Amino acid sequence: MSQRLDYYKASRDATQAMLALEKAVAQFGLEASLLELVRLRASQINGCAYCVDHHIAEAKKAGESDRRLHGVVVWRETPFFTPRERAALAWTESLTSLPDTHAADEDYAMLREQFSDKEIVDLTVAIIAVNGWNRLGVGFRRSPGL
Repeated sequence: MSQRLDYYKASRDATQAMLALEKAVAQFGLEASLLELVRLRASQINGCAYCVDHHIAEAKKAGESDRRLHGVVVWRETPFFTPRERAALAWTESLTSLPDTHAADEDYAMLREQFSDKEIVDLTVAIIAVNGWNRLGVGFRRSPGL
């Protein structure tokens, strides 16, 4: 599958806006490892091969193990994740699959147990950001580098 267009070249304004959002997310204070797990899970759901590859590499740089990274796709069935990470992954799935879940009350309840109000909003914006990148990657057929 070939790339449809290079969105970085096609609209520097749009990509700069996305990068500014990512810079803000990085400054929220959420754990880097948590953010990479969230980014990876959203990218898996959205089928963004480039983003899955990218976030696995970033998570490894942040110290994530192969075992946990392989377990993200089946996180509910593994013992590898903390209650906080589970709440974040559930919220990620709920927001990424919004037409199906409608941000389920049970996912929000898990989130409330593990995150402050500020952290909930910050995590939600991080999920919004990765879903935006996924739509660029999938829509324009960006593929992982070799």
